[in-house]
Order: sequence, then C-alpha cells, then structure tokens
Amino acid sequence: MTLNQALEEAKQQFIAHTPAEVQAAMFRQIREQQESGILYGLQEGQKAKDFTLNNSAGVPVRLYDELAKGPVVLTFYRGGWCPYCSLQLQAYQKALPEIEALGAQLIAVSPQSPDNTLSQQEKQELRFQVLSDTNGLVAAIYNILYEVPPYVQEVMTNQFKMSLAEYNATDRWILPVPSTFMIDETGIIRSAYVNPDFMQRPAPEDILDQLRKL
Repeated sequence: MTLNQALEEAKQQFIAHTPAEVQAAMFRQIREQQESGILYGLQEGQKAKDFTLNNSAGVPVRLYDELAKGPVVLTFYRGGWCPYCSLQLQAYQKALPEIEALGAQLIAVSPQSPDNTLSQQEKQELRFQVLSDTNGLVAAIYNILYEVPPYVQEVMTNQFKMSLAEYNATDRWILPVPSTFMIDETGIIRSAYVNPDFMQRPAPEDILDQLRKL
C-alpha cells in the first residue's frame, strides 16, 4: 500500500468512526486555513533558516552542520499522536535507504516534548533524526506555526481527552502546518510542500524524484 492509499484509508476510517461534531471541527480548521489567504511556509528558491534543536537523545542538531554533509529533507509534523503523521514517518523510514543512497538525509521536527519524541522514535523504529521544537520557534521562522483554534482545543480535550500543551510540554496549543522542504547543500530550498490539509502528505516517491534533480 502506498502512503497516499494509507492516508486515504485513515481518512475514511476517521469519517466512518468519528462523531459528526469532531469531523466538523477538524474539517472547519482545514477549510479556514486554506481560505485564509495566508501564504504558509518558506518558498522554493529561498534560503533555509538555520536552527539548532535537540534530538530524541538530547543531542543538539544544527541544520547548517547537517547541510555540510549533503542535502536535507526537512519535514515538520504534528506529533506522534497524529495517525497521519505516523503513516508519513513510517513510509519515509522505508524510503530512508534510497534517500541516503542519493547522498541526502531526513530530519523530522515536531512540537512534541523530548520524552514523546523518544517514545515515538523507539516505537516506530525511526532511524533518522527526530527533533523537538517544543515552543514552535523553528516552525515560526519557517512560517508554518499556528495557534490551534479554541473549537479544536475543545474537541481534543473533550473527545480525545488530550491536552496538546501538556503533550508538548509547553503552555500553548500550537502546531505546524505539515510541511516538507528539500534543501540543497548551499541551504537553498529546492522544493516546498506546505499543506493545511493534515490528512495529505508528500509521497516518498515524490521526495526521491526531487532529490534526483539536485
């Protein structure tokens, strides 16, 4: 099953088994972001913003140091609690040998706490760098950070018994718009995928095709 097929299946499961008010809130958020007129994310041709974040072992990872080794596929995801994110990272893990064979590496960033990042990396057996951006500072400089709307906060609290602030070990309900940036060794963004519809993600095949063009 391809990533796109798995994501579509997860979406249909969500529609079939989730209360209507929950669906309404989630699809409302997607629609409002799509219709906001906001241009999310850094764009193709722009210089990638440098940053340093800790990985799941607590070791600092600096983007520009990694770019000195070769291209970087930088993906921002919502967290280990998000089934669409889990499917995405699993698919990217399977494609990791091909990504590395092209001289590139994969770095994933989410706002979740270091403990939750470590737990996810171990559970999913992810062999690439997974970094914690708990206050959303890096997502902000990449222009993809947003405050979770109150109506979604209410749904997550009441229906899923989950506090994003607690999960992320911060005092704000923040998330990144799911995004994937292909960055070459000079730090230039060669492709950018930024999509408010968190049920869609770029396929590994598309990432590999882009890497082959570098």
